[in-house]
Amino acid sequence: MTHNGKEPKPILPKAPQPPLSHRGATPDSERARRPPLAESYATDQELNPGDRVEGLGDFGKPTGKFGTVERANEDDAVVKWDTDGRMRLGQPRLKKV
Repeated sequence: MTHNGKEPKPILPKAPQPPLSHRGATPDSERARRPPLAESYATDQELNPGDRVEGLGDFGKPTGKFGTVERANEDDAVVKWDTDGRMRLGQPRLKKV
């Protein structure tokens, strides 16, 4: 089949969104949305040794782990967890209870 330059090229219709990569895939418009935070935690809270804290996981959701602050500065804190050993965490990952 030969094409000469005189025939017009067919125009394809525009799709409302790109095709999915596989059947059942999440559309791009839905994939970009993040789930809302469980609750906003105060980043200006001051942690002191002896304070009780709860660990926070992804998107600020509580992990259910409780512990006691042993040392703290403005960025992070050393926490002695009730169930297991010590761990150094950034203060945004902790919520004062």
